[in-house]
This record gives sequence, C-alpha cells and structure tokens, in this order.
Amino acid sequence: MVKTVAVTGATGFIGSALVAKLIATGWQVRALTRARQASSQKNDASIRWIYGDLDCDGALNELVSGAEAVVHCAGAIRGKSWADFYQTNVIGTQNILRATSNSSCSKFLHISSLAAREPALSWYTQSKFEAEAQVSSFSEKFVTTIYRPAAVYGPGDKAMLPFFKAMRYGVLPAPGNPANRFGLIYVEDLVAAICCWLEAKRPVTGAYSIDDGMPGGYDYRLVAAIAQRVLQKSVRCLAIPMNSMQILAHLNLWLARFFRYAPVLTPGKIRELQHPDWTCDITPLKKELIDWYPSYKLEMVLLDLVRI
Repeated sequence: MVKTVAVTGATGFIGSALVAKLIATGWQVRALTRARQASSQKNDASIRWIYGDLDCDGALNELVSGAEAVVHCAGAIRGKSWADFYQTNVIGTQNILRATSNSSCSKFLHISSLAAREPALSWYTQSKFEAEAQVSSFSEKFVTTIYRPAAVYGPGDKAMLPFFKAMRYGVLPAPGNPANRFGLIYVEDLVAAICCWLEAKRPVTGAYSIDDGMPGGYDYRLVAAIAQRVLQKSVRCLAIPMNSMQILAHLNLWLARFFRYAPVLTPGKIRELQHPDWTCDITPLKKELIDWYPSYKLEMVLLDLVRI
C-alpha cells in the first residue's frame, strides 16, 4: 500500500529536496504551495499540490486528509516586525496542528531550528521557540517530533551562497568573532533523517538537535582552512566589524518598514550571528534513528558548492 505524507514549505529549500526524495522512495506526497500551478508544480500519481497557505483552514484540511504523517517545513526566516514572524511561525504552526488533530494523521514532524534554544536573541528565535511550544501542546493527540537543525546548506540554498561564492576569490566573510562556533548539516542528510523518522518502526517523539556530527562543530577559521585545502588556493578569514553591521541592520530595518519589504539583516539577526555557540550533539537522535548517520561533511561537498 502506498503511504501518503503531507508537506508544508514544499517549494522551499528543504521542502523541495524532501519532496524529491519522498517521490523517489515511493511515497505519495501532498504538498502545500502558495503559487498557482507553475510548470514545476503539476499533479501526477506521486504528488498532489494543494493551493493555499498556513492561514487557509480549507487548504490545510485538504492537505492532511488521508495522510499518515505531516512534515511541517514552512516558516518565516525574514520579517520587519514581530508580527511577521508570529503570524507564520506560531499561528501558522498552530493552524496546521489543528488541522492534523482533526484528521487521521498519526504523527507530526516539525522542522524547527537550533535558534529556538535562544529565544531572547531575535523575533525569529522567539517565534521558533513558541512554535515548538505549540507542537508540544498537541503531543497527547498524536506523535509529535521536533528537529532543530543547525545551519542547513546545499544546492538551492540562498542564505549561505554568498559565503561559498566569496571563497572563489580567496575570502571568507566572518560576521563577528571568527572563533564563534556553529554546526552545519547538508540538506541531503537532513532529508535522510526525515525519511528515517517516517519509516521508523516505533514512534520517535521529543525534540532533537541535528548537524553533521563534526566534533565541536566549525568556526570561520576552520571553514577557511577547509576551503584552502579543497580549493588549493589561499582563503583568508575576513572579520566583519559588528558595529558597522549593527548600523547597517538598523538602517535596513527602517527601510524595510518604509518600503514594505521583508529584510534578512536586522538587529536581531546580528545578535544571532554574535552568539558564540551554535553547536549541538546528535547522539540522542542517532539512538532513535538507528538507520541514520550524516553522510556529508563540508569538505566533501565544498568544491561543488563554490562552483555553483
């Protein structure tokens, strides 16, 4: 019997990689999209696109109807106010949870962020923290699981692309202290962990941090050293003064409110970048997903990403 999974954020960086993998491994997918049927969004035997968003109860009910599981990838990563993040990340998560509770779905996976463990830093981190609380509040109605990935990268990622492009020219921009540590996870490894969760013979519940298993994570100087080794050219770490970044972030936020666009660089984002430790331990997740272990380290894929 073909199994069905509902996916939000299906056209995003993580969601699109997940949908491709699910179809390739025999799942039937129901995917939420805000765009009317584009050339790349045609219904067939493997996928059914549902038009709507996280504020549309009718679309959400249609999305989860008949699905065995929900993977909630959708979320706001940029915004000019707390309301922007709250509406999508908190209320939107509450809405899909409510739709799931009214369906026959037996389990729900929320793709959160490692940022949720530091809610005081920014609107984004606070919204991810509160979204996780919404997920936990439904844990008595169906199986709920939270993945907190570190920085996700890979083909199709726009957030880290400027860093990879800069390495072509022998420079790695380092916002703040170059010694700040962070975890990374290649998108295919995150997708594999999601698929293992779907296929797990016994329910996997709770919240799990996830990265590529690099002991102690990375810092900017280590990334520069890896790039230098892989590219066989000098790559130097260029520290970007935080005072200048803060001024630019405040200006960007003011302009965003005036011209009504959603900014990435905000004072909150600067606080996130200044945080000294975005590393994590994947041991708890490995114990639950016995068939999963990260396959990719930065050194293995860096050359291809720099060439994109």
